[in-house]
Amino acid sequence: MKISYNWLKQFLKVDWEAEKTGELLTDLGLEVEGIETVESIKGSLKGIVVGEVLTCIQHPNADRLKVTTVNIGGDSPLQIVCGAPNVAAGQKVPVATIGTLLYDDKGKSFKIKKGKIRGEESHGMICAEDELGLGKGHDGIMVLDADIVVGTPCSEVFEIESDEVFEIGLTPNRADAMSHYGVARDLRAGMIQQGTQLELISPSVSDFHVDTRSLRIDVEVENKELTPRYCGITISGVKVKESPKWLQNRLKSIGLTPKNNIVDATNYVLHELGQPLHAFDAAKIAGDKIIVKTLPSGTKFTTLDEVERELHEDDIMICDGESNPLCIAGVFGGIDSGVTESTTNIFLESAYFNPVSVRKTAKRHALNTDASFRFERGIDPNFVEYALKRAALLIVEIAGGKKSSDASDFYPVKIEDFEVFLSYERMRRLIGDNIPKETIKNILASLDIKLNSETDGGLGLVIPSYRVDVQREADVIEEILRVYGYNNIQYSHKLNTSISFDNFDGLKLENIVANQLSGLGFNETMANSLTKASYVSLTENLNSDHNVEMLNPLSSDLGVMRQSLLFSGLESVNYNINRKNNALKFFEFGKTYHKFESGYSEQKHLTLFVTGNRTKDSWIGTHKTSDFFYLKGVVTSILTRLGISKLKTSPLKNDVFSEGIQFGLGKIKLVEFGVVRKSILKEFGIKQEVLFADFNWENILQVANRKNFKVQDLPKYPLVKRDLALLLDDKVQFSEIYNTAFQTERKLLKEVDLFDVYQGKNLPEGKKSYAVSFLLQDENQTLNDKQIDKVMQKMQDTFAKNLKAELR
Repeated sequence: MKISYNWLKQFLKVDWEAEKTGELLTDLGLEVEGIETVESIKGSLKGIVVGEVLTCIQHPNADRLKVTTVNIGGDSPLQIVCGAPNVAAGQKVPVATIGTLLYDDKGKSFKIKKGKIRGEESHGMICAEDELGLGKGHDGIMVLDADIVVGTPCSEVFEIESDEVFEIGLTPNRADAMSHYGVARDLRAGMIQQGTQLELISPSVSDFHVDTRSLRIDVEVENKELTPRYCGITISGVKVKESPKWLQNRLKSIGLTPKNNIVDATNYVLHELGQPLHAFDAAKIAGDKIIVKTLPSGTKFTTLDEVERELHEDDIMICDGESNPLCIAGVFGGIDSGVTESTTNIFLESAYFNPVSVRKTAKRHALNTDASFRFERGIDPNFVEYALKRAALLIVEIAGGKKSSDASDFYPVKIEDFEVFLSYERMRRLIGDNIPKETIKNILASLDIKLNSETDGGLGLVIPSYRVDVQREADVIEEILRVYGYNNIQYSHKLNTSISFDNFDGLKLENIVANQLSGLGFNETMANSLTKASYVSLTENLNSDHNVEMLNPLSSDLGVMRQSLLFSGLESVNYNINRKNNALKFFEFGKTYHKFESGYSEQKHLTLFVTGNRTKDSWIGTHKTSDFFYLKGVVTSILTRLGISKLKTSPLKNDVFSEGIQFGLGKIKLVEFGVVRKSILKEFGIKQEVLFADFNWENILQVANRKNFKVQDLPKYPLVKRDLALLLDDKVQFSEIYNTAFQTERKLLKEVDLFDVYQGKNLPEGKKSYAVSFLLQDENQTLNDKQIDKVMQKMQDTFAKNLKAELR
């Protein structure tokens, strides 16, 4: 949201630097993301002065050029070559002096330099209005009023305005601050807390009166729940034309394009007071009657953007006396009822529509307007009539005409201010500090929160209607705290805590694993739980019938809750790869959501994504690419860290992985991991291999929480290592050697490791060589050679018998 500082100063006569004001606004919760200097004319006409043409003669070397001498108030006149056909002696003209920057319609600058044009020196430039940004005319130079003093800066002649504009990142709950008046109201409260007392100046409507009752348009509201308040007035005899410069400058400063004086006036009041308004051409309101109602689904209606839309039965519509739709209430006007250059009489609307209804209508038709932005967040229902009178006075001022009817006001049930009780003790416990009671009351008064009653324990308060976000005691405490200043809250240097003797809980395990993964170079991601419904079609493992659909989705890309963390993770991978960040290691703790006949299911998962190089190129050696075995090592290390061992390994049979395996414990599935299929990666524009692991975190918690840890003394007697080089059929796997060894010797054998595999030259066809190491240990004595040789011979005989192994 853009807020003009000059505009803000109309309500609060603040003389602070913009940076200081921005700091206070940020402290108040209206975060200023940037401050931009805006000029009503690019360059503010710096270096351009009023000159008088003293002489004007034909250029000796060019038929279409003139050589002039121009007095700009200096010691001597300037010679300027000019090509304008209307230049003549005696004129007062704008002159761009040497060094001045002029800007074209695209904002590109060019500098005025001393030069020669066809052999004649030129010391400046006499300007046309388009060259100064004052208009589009280029038929000739601008001729100024004869009574303007020579040498006067043109910035003074044309009332050029320079402004500083705050870019405020407004949170959705602060509907009260969606206007210049609302921001000024908050700023005043903050300044009072800092000891600066300023009056908040409200636009006056005391001069409002009905000029004539010559044009009456009746108002009928069919549903007071959808339209709690509706006001309107007619203004006759207006002249639709360009708005005055001051009004155009205000709108341009916040990024709006002026259209005509009627539309500009409604936009001005919208951004001034936060109340949306709409002006109808009264001649196009059949039956001289406005009916606020809903229309049948499928009714066709063409909006101002010339798009024909089908209405929904819940859309609030502004209709004429014959039930013809004129406007989608609170959202967008119709093409046939808007103000045009031929409009002479208007009906001006100011209303309060149901926020939920407006929000649904805006989303339904994909229409996001300044009006809907405010209506759907909640405006002040008690500001509706005041804003109507303010706008009516402004329109009469800039467009002429007369207020030709009484201001109708449909307001059957007044929306009362909300009441809250504030407990001092509750506030002290939430804030952690004692704020003086008088300070609390002063802050509340500066926020227009009225004191209804007072006891020793707290205050009975009445919340103004424009603060739709303040409905609870905690909300009031937050209001006091943000004005008092978070930095002013005292805190203790002493940390108090209690020691928990609980067993492993989910959060503790998450932190353990997160720290471990961070140490391995992984980065944590947090993806949106909302995703595309079409993603489930990429794999047969998911079913669209199990999608949890949004009733009112923000967009088609956020229409359902995710059934898998795979696709949001691949979106992150693709985003990084497209930005040349190809070596990635991500992890995410998140939930999946499913809908079944029995109800909804929500499960927590831990997912890992690995792609690209594991190490960088260096003088030591080339890079190493992340592969399946690297991911397997990471997965195994996580389970080991959590004390989960004796895993059951089984191959995966699904269309997510081109190759993958599953770890389990008994019948409990713990994790699936492997290489993602290229067909899925192609849907995300990923051309490199991606490894993916999916932990069922709830099963991990179930297993980890029941794990018993055994502790034993360090062995007193040494380990003995022996190696065997075994010649085997190439179909024999190491796991067979491993299992056979432990089946042969259960007491002394502690570890079996494979440290070399050879297959090729000097070996018979169909054979391979395994170099295997064996660690032996007796916990009660030191092993001697005779015992060791006996064990090794026993295992060698078993390998020969069961695996047809030969000793190399």
